[in-house]
Amino acid sequence: MSAQVLTPLRIERLALERGMRTAPYVSGRGPDGHPRRTDVPTVIAGVAGALAAHVRPGDLVVADRLRTGDDEVALPSASLLAGALRRAGLTVHVGTIDSTDRVVTGPHRMSLAARGGLAVDTESGYLATQLDPEQLAVVRAVVDTADDPLVHPGTLRRGVAALRSLRRAAPMLQEWLDACDRRTILRAEPQSFCAGVERAIEIVERALAIHGSPVYVRRQIVHNTHVVADLERHGAVFVQELDEVPEEATAVLAAHGVAPSVRAQAAERRLNVIDATCPLVAKVHSEVHRFTNAGRTVFLIGHAEHEEVVGTRGEAPDNVVVIETIDDAHTVEVPDPTHVSYVMQTTLSVEEADEIAGVLRTRFPALQAPRRDDICYATSNRQQAIREVAAASDLVLVVGSANSSNSMRLVEVAEANGAEAHLVEDASDIHLQWLRGAHTIGVSAGASAPAALVEELIAALAALGELDVTRRGGVTETMHFSLPREVV
Repeated sequence: MSAQVLTPLRIERLALERGMRTAPYVSGRGPDGHPRRTDVPTVIAGVAGALAAHVRPGDLVVADRLRTGDDEVALPSASLLAGALRRAGLTVHVGTIDSTDRVVTGPHRMSLAARGGLAVDTESGYLATQLDPEQLAVVRAVVDTADDPLVHPGTLRRGVAALRSLRRAAPMLQEWLDACDRRTILRAEPQSFCAGVERAIEIVERALAIHGSPVYVRRQIVHNTHVVADLERHGAVFVQELDEVPEEATAVLAAHGVAPSVRAQAAERRLNVIDATCPLVAKVHSEVHRFTNAGRTVFLIGHAEHEEVVGTRGEAPDNVVVIETIDDAHTVEVPDPTHVSYVMQTTLSVEEADEIAGVLRTRFPALQAPRRDDICYATSNRQQAIREVAAASDLVLVVGSANSSNSMRLVEVAEANGAEAHLVEDASDIHLQWLRGAHTIGVSAGASAPAALVEELIAALAALGELDVTRRGGVTETMHFSLPREVV
């Protein structure tokens, strides 16, 4: 597919062309500049002046918004391009680039800085009016700053630094061109938040509204860095253990559940505890309590270090044996093989968990199962959808954090069904090399990943070419969990 890189000045073109197979097109300066084509994915690259104090000469600014006077346009490409440049070792800032028809200094520059822009140039905003912003990316290397203006003895040195950064960026811009293509996006449905995650987040939000900041949360409320960062911005304070929480303060227990010893510690510190444990996890805790009270050894199928498993095992640590692998199931021994039961971590791969349970049933004929399956409905639904998507995709991208068990399982299920698959926090984690030759891309998200991240990822991919987005799967989830009385 055709795509282009534009540079307003020939010196900018010279900085880039060594690292590219096709030299950029010199589009010209100011309001009179023009692109070679207006109907293809485009990158505008060149130099600029810094507006923000933390942006220094030689840094790169990738625009997520272009502003020309009072006119603004958003660029969904920013996170994808910025991620590629950062992985190349470049210092990259993402934010607004202002465009003016002349070099700005003094009060004019200060007024632009006061509006929150990171950099100013004399071309990008004007060129953008002739291009599709959904297929446009802009990267500018900083030459001058407010305290080191363009007309200054040090300009030559700073200019060299900026052009050197452009030269280092050139291979990534070539990768961007190579990744441009028309594509089909298969959205696995359902995806993103489940009822338990929605409930946990709402509990923290309501606790903040009722009690004000700070509200303390033991561990990550759900395993997603974006969710945690957003709640921190609203006043939540995340701690590892309750001894970090002031006595008599408000503390929320995360969705993954905790051992009884944690609740006892909360009582000792006279904390106002709000329990955000997912009801489906609480069900597994109740099963362990019921089985062990009946004198049974409980096999807990799951990952030993996962917070859900740590909390569940804490119900009866002397009578719960964690089974992580098939080998564990083949070799585990218990005092009384006739009094055994099993439970499961709720976010496992369905196939792997069933295989492990099958080995245990063969070895222990008296094995008692839970009354209902432990793997949660949301995990099962998302895995079923991604099986269908992976079978028809060249590449699968799963949005989620690395410590999210259910997100990691989606990657594994996709790989098991024949697709190359990667876990990404957001669009900035996508490697451009993955996209070469990938004409059909499956997209899903773990149950703890915000839906907005999926929308941003698809919008970023659209900067590389036209997309045909379709949905696969189609299970409608209607589960809803009530909130604890402390926040109702």
